[in-house]
Amino acid sequence: MTRFADIFANRPVLADGAMGTVLYARGIYINRCYDELNISDPNLILAVHEEYLQAGAEILESNTFGANRFRLARHGLAGKVAEINAAGVRIARQAVQHLKEKQAGEAWVAGAVGPLGVRLEPLGKTSLEEARAAFAEQIRALADAGADLIFIETMPAMNEAHEALQAAREAAPNLPVLVMVTVDDESHCLDGSSPQHAAALLTEWGADAIGVNCSTGPSTVLTAIEAMRPATALPIAAMPNAGMPRAIEGRNIYLCSPEYMASFARKAIAAGAQLVGGCCGTTPNHIRAMRSALRAIDAQARVSEAGITVELSAETPPAPLGQRSHIGSLLQQGRFITLVEIVPPRGIDCSQEIEGARLLASLGVHAIHVPDSPRASARMSGQSLCIQIQQHTGIETVLHYTCRDRNILSIQSDLLGASSIGLHNLLCVTGDPPKLGNYSDATAVFDVDSIGLVNLVQRLNHGLDVGANSIGASTNFTICVAANPGAPDIEHELRRFQYKVEAGAEFAITQPVFDLRLLENFLQSIEGFRIPIIAGIWPLTSLRNAEFMKNDLRVSMPEEIMLRMAQADTPDAAHQEGIRIAQEMLESVRPYVQGVQVSAPFGRYDIAAEVIASILPKNSAVPG
Repeated sequence: MTRFADIFANRPVLADGAMGTVLYARGIYINRCYDELNISDPNLILAVHEEYLQAGAEILESNTFGANRFRLARHGLAGKVAEINAAGVRIARQAVQHLKEKQAGEAWVAGAVGPLGVRLEPLGKTSLEEARAAFAEQIRALADAGADLIFIETMPAMNEAHEALQAAREAAPNLPVLVMVTVDDESHCLDGSSPQHAAALLTEWGADAIGVNCSTGPSTVLTAIEAMRPATALPIAAMPNAGMPRAIEGRNIYLCSPEYMASFARKAIAAGAQLVGGCCGTTPNHIRAMRSALRAIDAQARVSEAGITVELSAETPPAPLGQRSHIGSLLQQGRFITLVEIVPPRGIDCSQEIEGARLLASLGVHAIHVPDSPRASARMSGQSLCIQIQQHTGIETVLHYTCRDRNILSIQSDLLGASSIGLHNLLCVTGDPPKLGNYSDATAVFDVDSIGLVNLVQRLNHGLDVGANSIGASTNFTICVAANPGAPDIEHELRRFQYKVEAGAEFAITQPVFDLRLLENFLQSIEGFRIPIIAGIWPLTSLRNAEFMKNDLRVSMPEEIMLRMAQADTPDAAHQEGIRIAQEMLESVRPYVQGVQVSAPFGRYDIAAEVIASILPKNSAVPG
């Protein structure tokens, strides 16, 4: 009989990731019954299991999350509970056997049991007895097929968790049972139970291990298990989603990077978890990164037990912030920073952009921010323009760098090159999908998102490549991220911003600010993880420009500003009104932020200079 004590002997254990996410990525539509694929396409399920084993997973969950009579009935398969569950265990066992034959390791098969998908009494018409019978039917099939243990997961309420656990005790009395609840944004179960209460109840009811899975992402799961740990002596599991999904090109994409999930694994183990893995959105790449994190933890533990001091990785920490770049020095001194955005040209002639940078440098602007193919447009590379601006004008630049067009290897190569030629400030962003640009059929990469990119840059800043190998020296980047105080889903924006700060972000540039109230609310919300904020300022050039910002770019635009632009009856009047609005906004945000970035609309660097003139050195003169 498998015991959890055997599985968790002296070290943390890694489970697999999502099955549905990988199947969906391979073209299996979500209206299919994924559990039924155990019968109709077993080789596909086997291939996914083997990918997870190759990535380093030590526990495979059978493809049976929804294989109970209630969920299967929606597909006309209620009579195939036993067949589908048995096939699920058999396929996972086959993958483990292949692993053994290759002498590549050992793994366990967990029979996966998800919620029934119906409301239980007193809120629904399904009785507790019916629920227990349905769970018992599924678990009995999993046990009879040879599962090593049972994973009861994503339980939304404690009454359903109780019925599932009791069913497991009746149907598979010799198998260890892990029960995992799912939690909301506040790390509470969906029935309102606190994680402490859930841990105490599951311990009292006889679970062999407990934990949290699915939920809104790593942060909430980490908070929940931290609360659970003092309430139980049982092993704890943590298997979160890869964040909240984001709609990109008509598909829901989970954007928590493998690097961020690896960081989560380290934090979860430090918080007392003995088992980690992933749920929705996690892939073999995420599990592979988590495997590396656990190896490092295991190595550290063995060194500690032996009483040996060993340098596990040849890290080279970055220089202090103030020594990395001019921007870093200004941040360290608490100076108010002025940036101007210059967009790269569509061709090879960047003389106009260089002259604009020269003008702005002469006025005392601290640095030029160069975006990376904004709106997914094809332009000169931002890296090329940055180095030419620095060489010809002497003003420092901030390189805007996206994840859209490059895989992890290309990103690393680019950043090593950028550091070697003297580019030391990076704005790390996920990037607009190609469909927004002028080559809508171009493919996107998105190996990582902005959070993963910050993690990657932070690693390079410590002298390590993506594989944790020494690169000999720190890249010494000053790390910037984007922030959107007017995001429609502000809670999601705040969570992601916190992840960026935890990953290593050192300052942030906001989307253009026209509504001071939104900026104030955002700043209040990030008090617990505040970094210096640079407010974006956009001088409007016309009513049409304002309408584009509001409707196409979804920038919050107060009606008062729309009215002011509408009342400007000539192009020159509109330009002047836009400048006044930008100047007023600059003065309004100045007490709240650590700097401003002024855009130069349509290459009008004189407009940017006029907007920013009031806070530049007094001896600066703006050309008329």
